Amino acid sequence: MEVRIGSVIKYFDKTSIAVVKLEFGDITVGDTLRIKGSNCDFIQKVGMMEFDHKPVQKAARGQFTGIKFSQAVKPFDLVYKVTG
Repeated sequence: MEVRIGSVIKYFDKTSIAVVKLEFGDITVGDTLRIKGSNCDFIQKVGMMEFDHKPVQKAARGQFTGIKFSQAVKPFDLVYKVTG
């Protein structure tokens, strides 16, 4: 099952890190995410997250967090948490 938790705000090509706004839920390192957009649709585990350039283990609803992705994403791509 997939639950939408947020969307991509910005993507940094050199580091492959995207800023994700968590609008509907929380995530922790190790969670599985699905990213869906006009040019991408893939699933990956959260291996690294940061807030204010410092590593974090958890990010809560309403926060902006940086997540390293294996593929390029774009602003407005939707982020889902995969459960079950």
